[in-house]
Amino acid sequence: MTEQDPAVRAAIEGELRLLDPDVRRSPEQLGALLHPDFHEFGSSGRRWDRASTLARLPQDTDPADRYVVTSGIEGVRLAPDLVHLTFDTVYDGRHAHRSSLWRRTDAGWQMYFHQGTPFPAAGE
Repeated sequence: MTEQDPAVRAAIEGELRLLDPDVRRSPEQLGALLHPDFHEFGSSGRRWDRASTLARLPQDTDPADRYVVTSGIEGVRLAPDLVHLTFDTVYDGRHAHRSSLWRRTDAGWQMYFHQGTPFPAAGE
């Protein structure tokens, strides 16, 4: 399936919301987008769970923070209630390949897993 799939579109919309500093600074908005079993392998190399993410991200996000998506987000539906997204970002001069899994729950589409892998910019 492609971005035309409503499930993929919903996951992309959620992903883009999670990149918004206003959402990242709001424990309520952030919590609504993170699955209860959420976990992440961050581009820093650290492992995060939902509780640690909700405790850290609202405090650590500057309102001026902006992630720039440098490649179009692509998605595929893996199962009726599961979507996989991939894309690249630049944040504060650091590049990362990103991958996330989104699950449909009674609360809507929520991020279940995320991984960021740093990579050097072209020419570095």
